[in-house]
Amino acid sequence: MAVPKRKMSRSNTRHRRAQWKAAVPQLTPCPCPRKEMVVPHRACAHCGLYKGRQVAERP
Repeated sequence: MAVPKRKMSRSNTRHRRAQWKAAVPQLTPCPCPRKEMVVPHRACAHCGLYKGRQVAERP
């Protein structure tokens, strides 16, 4: 197993960790008349449509 030879400085550690950022999820409008915004490649939570067909029960 790889083991570091030297301790990584606080500056380098923080510089590396500063690159980890959360990204806002991309949203697309659902094809139903309400045009509710949904995450791509997921069934709509409101109507249960995915790629124009019914895949889930309507709540």
